[in-house]
Amino acid sequence: MASALSVFEGDQNLSFQERALSVVVGLGLAAAGAKPRPNPLLNVLALAAGAMLAIRGATGHCPMKAALAGPDGQARLASR
Repeated sequence: MASALSVFEGDQNLSFQERALSVVVGLGLAAAGAKPRPNPLLNVLALAAGAMLAIRGATGHCPMKAALAGPDGQARLASR
């Protein structure tokens, strides 16, 4: 059985700046979600999104960026 973090395995496809920004924003969002608020659903969403961003930055691999990039690393989307 694959672990929940297996989507973050693979080659690093983020630059140092993207990784650093992801970690900082992710930890900030998770910290904001840890504060008690009237709507607990927003707390859970903020904690989950913050954790995802922090893990993305720590591992250096973004599954969405990998899905949008071709095998050679070039963008698959057509530019106009």
